[in-house]
Amino acid sequence: MCGRVLPLGGPKPRLLLATLLLQPNVAVSADALIDVLWPEKAPRSAAANIRTYVHALRRRLAEASPDVAERIQSRSAGYILTADADELDATRFQELAARAQKLPPEQALALLTEADELWRGEVLEDLPHSHTWGSTVARLDELRLSTQEQRLKTRVELGQHTDAVVELRGLLADHPLREELWEQLIIALDADGRTAEAFQAYAQVEQILMDELDTEPGPRLQALHTRLLAAKRHGARSGARPVAPSPFPICQLPLDLPDFTGRTEVVDELVGLLRQQRASSAPTVVVLSGAPGVGKSSIAVRVAHELRAEFPDGQLHLDLGGTSPSPRAPMDVLPEILRSLGVPDPAMPRTLAERSALLRSRLSRRRMCLVLDDAGSAAQLRPLLPGAGACAVLVTSRLRLPDLAGARPIDVDVLPDEDAVRLLAGIIGGDRVQAEPDSAAAIIKACGYLPLAIRIVGAKLTHRPSWTLRMLADRLRNERRRLDELRVGDLAVHASVTLSYDMLPRGAAQAFRGLGLLGPVVFPSWAVAAVLDREDADEVLDVLVDAHLVELVSSDGNGQPHYRLHDLLRVYAARQGEIDDSEADRRAVVRRVLEGYLALATSAVAMMPLHVFGLYAVDGPGGWRVPDTDAVLGDPLAWFDAERRTGVAAVALAAEWGLDDLAWRLTAAFTPYFDIRGHQADWQHTHAIAFAAARRTGDLLGQAIVQRNLGQIHLYQDAYEEAVAGFEESYRLFRQIPDDRGAAIALAGLGSALRISGNREQALDRSVDALRLFQRAGDPHGEAVAKIAIGACWLAVDAFDEAERWFGEAYDLSALIGDRHREAHALKRIAMLHQRRGNLTEAREQVNRSIAIFEELGDDHCVGYANQNLGELCLQSGDLAYAQLLLVNSFSVHRRNGDRRSEAEVTDLLGRLHQALGQPERSRGYYERSLAIWRELSAESEAAAVSARMDELPAGTSLPPRRKRRHIASA
Repeated sequence: MCGRVLPLGGPKPRLLLATLLLQPNVAVSADALIDVLWPEKAPRSAAANIRTYVHALRRRLAEASPDVAERIQSRSAGYILTADADELDATRFQELAARAQKLPPEQALALLTEADELWRGEVLEDLPHSHTWGSTVARLDELRLSTQEQRLKTRVELGQHTDAVVELRGLLADHPLREELWEQLIIALDADGRTAEAFQAYAQVEQILMDELDTEPGPRLQALHTRLLAAKRHGARSGARPVAPSPFPICQLPLDLPDFTGRTEVVDELVGLLRQQRASSAPTVVVLSGAPGVGKSSIAVRVAHELRAEFPDGQLHLDLGGTSPSPRAPMDVLPEILRSLGVPDPAMPRTLAERSALLRSRLSRRRMCLVLDDAGSAAQLRPLLPGAGACAVLVTSRLRLPDLAGARPIDVDVLPDEDAVRLLAGIIGGDRVQAEPDSAAAIIKACGYLPLAIRIVGAKLTHRPSWTLRMLADRLRNERRRLDELRVGDLAVHASVTLSYDMLPRGAAQAFRGLGLLGPVVFPSWAVAAVLDREDADEVLDVLVDAHLVELVSSDGNGQPHYRLHDLLRVYAARQGEIDDSEADRRAVVRRVLEGYLALATSAVAMMPLHVFGLYAVDGPGGWRVPDTDAVLGDPLAWFDAERRTGVAAVALAAEWGLDDLAWRLTAAFTPYFDIRGHQADWQHTHAIAFAAARRTGDLLGQAIVQRNLGQIHLYQDAYEEAVAGFEESYRLFRQIPDDRGAAIALAGLGSALRISGNREQALDRSVDALRLFQRAGDPHGEAVAKIAIGACWLAVDAFDEAERWFGEAYDLSALIGDRHREAHALKRIAMLHQRRGNLTEAREQVNRSIAIFEELGDDHCVGYANQNLGELCLQSGDLAYAQLLLVNSFSVHRRNGDRRSEAEVTDLLGRLHQALGQPERSRGYYERSLAIWRELSAESEAAAVSARMDELPAGTSLPPRRKRRHIASA
């Protein structure tokens, strides 16, 4: 329509344009277009996507001519493309064929030839098939064949016999049951003086019709045969005999790698599957897909070699060049296959459909194995596949090919660790690997367990015998240089990945580069949308997954899938981003992804069933948001469990890109989760980064929150001086802002640190001050916390009535506002009060209530502490078996959390337990452990109490050190 070639982008805009062109001047409904573009399942945004594609088509067409762009118009029923009859090949073809029927032979032949030359392959052969087009395409194909028949009949009538014979043989290869073509071939051969070949042609069609249809030739062919016999009796000339095909089977397979390593499961699976082909009447097609350099071709060749005896008619191998700038067209590949099967060039059909049909005919009675390497698409493969018989086809592709009907998909992954080591040892020698096992492991890890990369480093080391493995491992450790190191001769990981990258549509390439910026983490699907600054990018993610540039690794507890980039692909993507994108654009990508994590983390904290005291989750002033937050989060703790490692990495990523506000906000948002699950190492690591980030920007709120949270973790780890310093600095900063609630939270933490470290009067003063600030700030949750803290101060000095009053008020307030977490804490303190008063039964009842609430809320951290309280009560009441179970579980929690004070308490209780069980050896081991910790914490009174209990043990019960450590670890 516009007179020159225009690139239209990906397949969907081309599918849309093709659908409109097949029905020119007719409104095509949006539903019909959706059915063509998304035959399996349409996205919710399908209608909007179609509008986008139409807009893009108009813009592209306008580059050639504004008039052409205006040909696509929207209608209430859908879209319409207006075009004159002489502007479309299909309508011109039909008009030329119709005019030829009314003209004399010479003129008719010219028009029929002009019509045939409009064809450049099958109808829409480079697009996925759609059933919506079925009748239109079938009608055009039939009209084309009829026109070809008429053209060849006219050539025979005009005496162009030799050329007509060549074309007729080609057509018959694809249409062996079409008697009209056989009739013209026999007439042309006879007219060209090749009567013997004419008789052979009749015998051939007679046999084909009998084999395929169990019938005889029709009346016209039989009459023609009768005329030939009559002519023969009058001395007709004989023709030449056809050349017999070669009796030797074909074997085009490349060399099977002598150091092929691993892959036992996939090779055995394929060999078993294809051996079953002997009992099958249908061909088997297997598609091996995987990332660049993963070893797909090596597996296919190994399997084909192992099965040579199963396919005695031969093995074909073709490189389809699917990842090259110009993938091989089926029209060009088919002659290569057909020649291998004995078809001479003069008999080679002219069209794709005819060549494909001839291939199917030739393969239908053979047992052959075809290896089609580096396929670029299902459309490239379809004309090359057998349609019947017992052949096997092994396809390798970097793309998943879900639209290749009937094919068995097999994903090829990187090598497992053991096989990767074996491969390296097989290349460089086992002695070198055994001499430096740690460096060998580091090299393999840097290669990402990718066979191509391992072969490259193996070749380097083989030709550099003076190099140590450590030297190469050190060079590979630098990610910026790693791809440069993975190059030897014409082998290079960078070049291999580039082939896949260059095949990507623009949006997918942009997403791939952006994902490379996120570091070695798994990421959710919404991260792709954030990279592209869109609400949805599922179709882009599908392209990357199908291209094996992104891999699905897991789904979280909410059913949300998570993905990753192979390390070498990630390094490539990041480097490509430095080339194609500005630093500002890359920083914007990182910011959007981190804003998405921040928004989800703050929402998850708000959705959690427990109110975590004092640990801020502060959202930013705006930014990118995940559209369907509720679906992504579901169970907020399950979301945090899945995103924990990525969240920690996100804090470091924010600081790396100078996004300091996001660094401390993300840290604060994840801290409630770290507290609940006891991930104290993550807590400390992220807060060190966050504090530096908040200091760099002079953000007082960020510094105050981080200092408060650092004080809390110091308190958990019994570092009381550091805890007091952190809480005091946080209080100072909150007062400077000013922020009453923040100051109250800092004071509450300070009161706890002072109380536990023995400064009870100061602790009570700070807790009372915190209560006043919480009341002024209107924070009833904080009031409940402060009242529990005040009660704890009174309980510490045995003022039981005062403690009961404050604990009771805290419980009532928590129940009133629906704060189940504070309610459970109040119950645990009330249980401690009953225990101190000697009411063990009542104490057990209250602590059991608190444990039930903690478990209901999923607070493993607090369950561990409450179990310690219950274990102590069971010990005091003589329920020793249950006490042991509870105390051992608490011991594990305290060890994991690094809570030394609680560990000292529970090991002391375990010592008393084993003393009551009459096991003085084990008892002494626990007492010694508890005593060592109390002395480390400078807790003299607690240490003295443990020493006194040790003195009560029988003499000579000390354990050997090794055995003692084993008992402690078993607890």
